[in-house]
Amino acid sequence: MAKWLLAVGMFLPFFSAQATQDPEVLYNRTCAACHAGQLPQAPRQGDRAAWEPRLAQGMEVLVKHVTQGFKAMPPRGLCMDCSAEDYRLVILWMSGSPDT
Repeated sequence: MAKWLLAVGMFLPFFSAQATQDPEVLYNRTCAACHAGQLPQAPRQGDRAAWEPRLAQGMEVLVKHVTQGFKAMPPRGLCMDCSAEDYRLVILWMSGSPDT
């Protein structure tokens, strides 16, 4: 029985779906530390003018920047339990994009 539970426990992460997190909660928990004005180069939530050139790069590039780190942005944006979809949704929410 213990071997069976161990085997199931090893493969469960590959088959379980991770629910996306609420973008505003995620922002308040991790992103606001830099994006609420503490770092001038970090675009602020709702600043469409600052987000426009970033969004023009495409969502794939922006998610890659968050995941790998970019300039002053730390890898994964210091959110170790975030998925690519979480990053996409929080970027859309922060940018004030009508796609949210």
